[in-house]
Amino acid sequence: MSAGERVPDAWDEPTGAVPRGTLIVVPGRGEGAAQYQRFGRRIAAESWKVRLVALDLDDTEGSRTVLEKLVADESLPAPKVLLGADTGASWVGRVADDVHADAAIIAGAASAASASSAGVDDWAAELDARSACPVHRGVLEGDSSFERGALNLPLPCEWEAPVVPTQPTLVLHGDADTVTALDEAVAPYAGVPHAVVKVVHGGRHDVLNDATHRAVAATIVLFLESLRLGRDLPAIVSELALDGVPA
Repeated sequence: MSAGERVPDAWDEPTGAVPRGTLIVVPGRGEGAAQYQRFGRRIAAESWKVRLVALDLDDTEGSRTVLEKLVADESLPAPKVLLGADTGASWVGRVADDVHADAAIIAGAASAASASSAGVDDWAAELDARSACPVHRGVLEGDSSFERGALNLPLPCEWEAPVVPTQPTLVLHGDADTVTALDEAVAPYAGVPHAVVKVVHGGRHDVLNDATHRAVAATIVLFLESLRLGRDLPAIVSELALDGVPA
């Protein structure tokens, strides 16, 4: 992308395709639209409209107003699903009910139990903590607007207690995440019938943009398509046992 060219924060379905719903992405600490170009294009290619809302930790009410307008926008097709990463994930959990989203996706959440995630010592350590994907690491290193060291920023103190949305919820977390431990991130969803928890093996903190980004995106698309069939997320594809009985 050339100097001065606007970085897209909205992605639409291919020309001629009928949109299947809307995914609203809320990035985490230090992130912006530049980090979600690959992800936005990939989900849009599956005929889902994608919109990005920046989270301002100093003005969460302003960010919420933007989010509410998108959810209420009748020109955007339903279902309308919120997806948050890092602090965006923690915030999405808190506001999904109030803004009347149809579902939520919690990806690589920042630590809610301790009100802050483990910090990083330097830029090299932050890169390693965020992602093993060489392409994404290049995006981070080449983006002058990216806020280095942002993983050291604490969460608002009022976020100490985690909030679980009442809508269908997909939780994605890497088991190699050194910023927020897997057990801590998924504990609030234990026994929650409307939550689907997926562990990304070898996944680091930026789970949407890690080395397994293709599999993670596919998991998200499957969740979105299941949601279109009903809030109870009926299976679209299931394993067939050798005796002919679905597993």
